[in-house]
Amino acid sequence: PKLGSLGSNSTGSDPSVFFLTGIPGLESLHLWISIPFCSVFTLILLGNCTLLYVIKTEPSLHKPMFYFLTMLAVIDLVLSTTTVPKILSIFWFNSREISFNGCLAQMFFFHSLSILESAVLLAMAFDRYVAICNPLRYATILTNSVIAKIGLMALARAVLFMVPLPFLVRRLPFCQSHIISHCSCDHMAVAKLACASTTINNIYGIIVAIFIVGLDLMFISLSYVKILRTVLSLASKEEQLKAFGTCVAHLWAILVVYTPVVLSSIIHRFGHQVPPHIRDRVLLLFRGKSF
Repeated sequence: PKLGSLGSNSTGSDPSVFFLTGIPGLESLHLWISIPFCSVFTLILLGNCTLLYVIKTEPSLHKPMFYFLTMLAVIDLVLSTTTVPKILSIFWFNSREISFNGCLAQMFFFHSLSILESAVLLAMAFDRYVAICNPLRYATILTNSVIAKIGLMALARAVLFMVPLPFLVRRLPFCQSHIISHCSCDHMAVAKLACASTTINNIYGIIVAIFIVGLDLMFISLSYVKILRTVLSLASKEEQLKAFGTCVAHLWAILVVYTPVVLSSIIHRFGHQVPPHIRDRVLLLFRGKSF
């Protein structure tokens, strides 16, 4: 069904079904837009699977930094399969329906994995800090046991912070529109459809953003301040470039992950003056990664 025909089924007190719009205003171009989406999704699957295979089969890569890369690759695979197949089904088959429970599950996994991704990036910053600032103790500090504990703690933190999220959304009454102006079930995009106050949801989202994104970015920044001081103290320019070159990939990953999170959160909460069709397209570009 076309979006316009959903009106009779998209309102009411029973929130058992929601409808995702895709990209508002560009419905006629969904088929063409699906081409880059599908291409990027395929590259993500192939690239990460190849990376995992190479790291597993090459003994020389069995090192802390590559273990963290393995975690990041697995997170990226699961994170992509949480949302992209549904987005493609909207673009290809106009399959906009999603059950309320399915929406909550997608929301939980997407945001949990985003928090987990942030923790792994912080762990990678710590890895670079030890490798450059304290190289003689690198092997004794980052043992396999320590890396496993870091991974488990990161997972526990992600789950602990996101368990309340589905319950906070489930308690809300949805007596008006059930049309989500998005390609996926983002927390604030769904909460805004409720016909009751969403203050608690908003406050919780801000708290999570501050304690997760804020603290992680702060510790990553502190790590790189110390790394930069150590690199600049090296005798030759060649040594400086070689040391800092080991951090380039990590810095790029930080920009790719955190830029959408920060900008998406700001737009969701303070972008009321931005025209809806522009706001929704920007949020789609940023993959809706807000809390």
